[in-house]
Amino acid sequence: MEAIILSTQQYTDLVNRLDELNKKLEEKQKNPQDTFLDNQEFLQLMNISKRTAQTWRDEGVISFSQIGSKIYYRMSDVQKLLDNNYRKAFTTKRNNY
Repeated sequence: MEAIILSTQQYTDLVNRLDELNKKLEEKQKNPQDTFLDNQEFLQLMNISKRTAQTWRDEGVISFSQIGSKIYYRMSDVQKLLDNNYRKAFTTKRNNY
């Protein structure tokens, strides 16, 4: 195993960077609705094709932001899409024979 020696300043800088990353991760976990997904992440999350995502955008099924050729979806809009299409399970009475 190889040992790496850091100066006190390098170690302090590294720890500070890790603390900053940890704070950012905690903030995203607290408020996931404020996060954005790019198109590829959205396709994977919803398990749909690029064409289906394009159709949903064209038909106004999902809101999105576009910067140049890059497309982003707000997580809260994805949640809203799923909530609006939520169907409660049907209750059936089973006969015990």
